[in-house]
Amino acid sequence: MEEQMNMKTKRRLRMTVQGMTCEDCNRHVAEALQRAGANDARADFRRGEAVFTFAGDDTAPLAAAVNAAGYRPGRLEVLEDVSVRPPVRKGSQQTYDLVILGAGSAAFAAAIRARDLGVRVAIVEAGTIGGTCVNVGCIPSKAVFRASEVHYEAAHHGFAGITTRAGKPDLAAVVAQKDELVAALRQEKYADLVDAYGFDFIKGHGRFTGPTELAVDGRPLHAERFLIATGASPWAPPIPGLEETGYLTSTTGLDLKERPRSLAVIGGNAIGLEMGQYFANLGSKVTILEVLPRIAPFEDPEVSAAITRVLDDEGLRIITGAQIERVARSDGKVTIGGRAEGNAITVRVDQLLVATGRRANTADMGLDVAGVQLDQRGSIAVDDMLRTTNSRVWAAGDCTPAPQFVYVAAYEGALAVDNAIGNKSRTVDFRALPRVTFTRPQIASAGLTEEQAHQAGYEVRVSTMPLDVIPRALVNRDTRGLFKLVADAKTDQLLGAHIMAESAGDVILSAVYAIKFHLTIADLSETFHPYLTMAEGMKLAAQTFTRDVAKLSCCAA
Repeated sequence: MEEQMNMKTKRRLRMTVQGMTCEDCNRHVAEALQRAGANDARADFRRGEAVFTFAGDDTAPLAAAVNAAGYRPGRLEVLEDVSVRPPVRKGSQQTYDLVILGAGSAAFAAAIRARDLGVRVAIVEAGTIGGTCVNVGCIPSKAVFRASEVHYEAAHHGFAGITTRAGKPDLAAVVAQKDELVAALRQEKYADLVDAYGFDFIKGHGRFTGPTELAVDGRPLHAERFLIATGASPWAPPIPGLEETGYLTSTTGLDLKERPRSLAVIGGNAIGLEMGQYFANLGSKVTILEVLPRIAPFEDPEVSAAITRVLDDEGLRIITGAQIERVARSDGKVTIGGRAEGNAITVRVDQLLVATGRRANTADMGLDVAGVQLDQRGSIAVDDMLRTTNSRVWAAGDCTPAPQFVYVAAYEGALAVDNAIGNKSRTVDFRALPRVTFTRPQIASAGLTEEQAHQAGYEVRVSTMPLDVIPRALVNRDTRGLFKLVADAKTDQLLGAHIMAESAGDVILSAVYAIKFHLTIADLSETFHPYLTMAEGMKLAAQTFTRDVAKLSCCAA
């Protein structure tokens, strides 16, 4: 009888609630619902809703309780029917609806979505909560890079009558301030959410012991579904002498408390360019070595050429087509030897930083025992719904072949849970995915390059516009960069946008919307863009398809 009662059906409901304005309102509404018989009630004043579970058919007391608390209840929506199971036991064997391996962006997005669906969730993590972005990626790198930009701009600006100077940078103070920010955001954006959403955080190393079995430091942990979201770590190529010599990565480079006099960076993609310019801003003599024929190799060639000119003008040495044959350390210096474009090269520096990409964290997880296959690069193989080769295991984020951006990881974490727990059939869609390289000026792209569009079978029209026709760039006294738009010649719809400019990462969002919602070049030309912003460049670049925008008056349509 007890088992039958425990398996009765209840519903996960969402109620719209008007009148909530703050966190106290959240608490008042949730408490009112629970007094009326709801369970696991959570209210969100920003969304204007409350989500909870309720057993029974008469929901009138729920609305009455919210009304009595001083708020206006609205539409009630059934999210799903969920079975009431015995409470989770905190002993040696625990059972969850979903266990997530990893504690970064994909994992937390998944856990939050799963709690919205009313299921029991545990996150298993052996390392530091928060994953790459907040600990060693986006947040710390952009924090120190912005500090270096301020230092550089103090000595390099184009404004008459303004005298500024850059003193000797105190890198230890920069790093300390960065660490304070990281600690605060790790607590606020990750650790505090464990209790806020009501899922369990289990410290320890998770390893599959069978297709449907997991152990955390040897202790069995049972779940109906599993999600792998273990992220990725810096990877270095097998260059002779590299391991013996020692080197910095994008992680350890952020913790240097003294500026190296000279630095070589192996890798000329986003991370390598950001790290290289960071140290160059502070006064280091920087050499960037890239194995491919151009830096920023996955950007449009015109963007690659433009950022090459910028870095060259700032004193960075760029070596492309670099085949590095050996690395050695002697007399406190690192010597890098190899060939570039058929010629022998030797680079001798104080420090070496390797920025050649990241590889999935999949070691010692028992994936072979679980029947979870990897691809040729060691990432977890998934289909377009993020299912692995084990029907009860999903994967999301940097441990999969997906583009390694934090917003992709979060998107995939939520999508995987919708499919694994919500029984939906959502598929990943990266058609309008933006990417940003935080150099100075920034590089931002969305959609297809001109070459990619041709390869996809499109007949294209292209507009390329230098920054010196954008009033904001003229006012800023910095016209380095360009806007390039790629459109379908048959439909006039935007296929891709490629920008190098100040705030390019903000501007690219309009291109994301245009690509996602199939806007045409005419749509962009006829849409209001605020004057004296870099965003106006999107309108001007669209107008460039049909006229010489250098001969337009301000804001001319």
